[in-house]
Amino acid sequence: MKNYTNPAAEAWYRSLVSEPSRVPFAYTYGGTRVSGFPGTDVSAVTVSDDKCETTTFIYEKLDGLRVKLILSFYPAYGVTEWTFWFENAGKTDSAVLEDLSTTLTFDGASPVLRGILGDHGNQYRPYNVDLTAGEVHFTSDSGRPTHVNFPYFNLEHGDGGAMLAIGWAGTWSADFVYDGSVTTCTMRSTNNLRTYLKPGEKIRTALFVYAPYTVRDEHYATNFWRSWFVNCNLPATDASGAHVEPFSTCCVSNDTGLPNSDGSISERYYTWKPSLEKMIAEDVKVDIRWFDAGWYTAPDGSSPVSDWWGTVGTWELDPVKWPDKTFLESTEFARENGMRTLMWFEPERVTDVENLVKNYGYDPAWAIRREGVGSISNNIGIPACYDWTVGRICKVLAENKVEIYREDNNSDPGALWKYLDTLEGDNRTGITECRFVDGHYRMWDDIIACTLSFGGSGFVDSCASGGGRNDLESLRRGVPLLRSDADRTTTALRLSMTTGFNKWIPFCGANTKEKVGELDATGRTDVYTWRASYLPALNVDSQFTQDPDQDFSILRFGLHEWAKLKKYLLKDFYVLTPWHDKNDRAGFTAYAFVDEDEQRGAVLAFRMEDCEDDTLTVKLPFADSDGDCHCSWKLTDEDTGETWTTDGEMTLTFAEKREARLIWVEKE
Repeated sequence: MKNYTNPAAEAWYRSLVSEPSRVPFAYTYGGTRVSGFPGTDVSAVTVSDDKCETTTFIYEKLDGLRVKLILSFYPAYGVTEWTFWFENAGKTDSAVLEDLSTTLTFDGASPVLRGILGDHGNQYRPYNVDLTAGEVHFTSDSGRPTHVNFPYFNLEHGDGGAMLAIGWAGTWSADFVYDGSVTTCTMRSTNNLRTYLKPGEKIRTALFVYAPYTVRDEHYATNFWRSWFVNCNLPATDASGAHVEPFSTCCVSNDTGLPNSDGSISERYYTWKPSLEKMIAEDVKVDIRWFDAGWYTAPDGSSPVSDWWGTVGTWELDPVKWPDKTFLESTEFARENGMRTLMWFEPERVTDVENLVKNYGYDPAWAIRREGVGSISNNIGIPACYDWTVGRICKVLAENKVEIYREDNNSDPGALWKYLDTLEGDNRTGITECRFVDGHYRMWDDIIACTLSFGGSGFVDSCASGGGRNDLESLRRGVPLLRSDADRTTTALRLSMTTGFNKWIPFCGANTKEKVGELDATGRTDVYTWRASYLPALNVDSQFTQDPDQDFSILRFGLHEWAKLKKYLLKDFYVLTPWHDKNDRAGFTAYAFVDEDEQRGAVLAFRMEDCEDDTLTVKLPFADSDGDCHCSWKLTDEDTGETWTTDGEMTLTFAEKREARLIWVEKE
């Protein structure tokens, strides 16, 4: 592994530990501005492991306000992070807490801000802003933190830079201003927070991350960040504690011969086994069986035929589709054949409240209905509602030995949180969001504890209408198996997203078909699309028994080639061609995954559909990563077996448009 230690960054962290009043955070309490952490009457406890040192500071104010700072440092990377907690330990309401923010300043000329925008309309489009030309402001108010904007930033300044992140599954903002000599970055979570705390109430801020680096080079910064992300943030694959590794998945709901409106609504106790048996017989077995929406009884007790969306809330297996222990039998079969099971839930939404109350013990006070809003929210911020919801989820997971929990959220909670704040009275702005976000993290922790208890996984699948919940705190518990709902469509969009998103979030997945629409059952699967889909989560889209024209050879090709490549997919990542959006298919896309320790990896190169050129020449930044211009790398074409050497540049000739090449690289 590259040496990313940073003595200056460690000295800065040590200065914060010795003088916590210097922590770059401020808030206003009772009208008084407080900068940093109070420097007197503070208790501090430090714990360390092989990756991180964490010091927890606690300060008790005379009026009962307890302030806690959790300050962590990663010595191998020079990364510092902090989170503040505020708790009313007194017997009366606290004063008003407001204007919470983290502010960092950066010396150095020519500041440039790099990053990507969020999912949905922006589809992870990158930006590159010269801060000498003006200020930059980002705001996310929807409550799904990585739709539209994206709370990760690369600030280049002087001879180096810093990667910054806001880890918060709610609203946030970030401002960057350059005054001619200093760049100031101000970051916030829970926009417009202004609240007092009732006795016993506590709230927290985002996890704020400051990751300085010492070489002003985007490839260096990208791989510094990815290395820290993979080694210090990825959740555990199981009880061993080892971080999650690349895996393949498949949802067999389209392989039933029954009508399917989406998800697993067409699956039955008699449909799954032929699919899995055929998968095994044809040597196209995946690692995870994906069991999606539609498996549950409707609140009125009926068995939904098509409406997976309008029947959520019971979290009880539909006994018509899955009588007795037939679903457990399906997960046991998968386990016996080396596969795990993933199961879909959406706990933040309910339907048909009256029948949930009548048939399932639901409290109508937990359901939040708002005029003009079609969906009904489930108030997991209420402890009893939280217990009812999480209890039902964990019951079905444990009884059926489901290893992986998949969560969706198909509504923006930001407006909901504001609405509930108004019911609290004056000076309670932001309190609902704080409750919900903290409750959501706790819910994932409880569900992971549940799956681990019977040998399941130590992570969840993070989804919120695609890529809406990819904040850093969430991704310490989950991985986005599908980085965007839209990433089930064109290969051009898939390539576009990979060259942006994978710089920031190493573990992610896409579909393996090219489709016209996101939920289409049909589409194209060929070498070009397969190679564009090689990501840590490989989401195989196929029919095994219902398509008489199924070409199993192309399935074997993709799964077997991905298996050869997967050991490199969480290693260093280099984008070798300019970014393009999904509608620009006139050029080339090329990128590489390289293991820095082994000095080997692979280049994936694509001549796109409308590209008139047949020759691509790219520099290979990793070939000169040690500054030795005379090193030689061996290149091997996966398709032809042809080999050649280079000292830093690669030229490929493509026979036709829409052609993908896989070139293995190895330092000689």
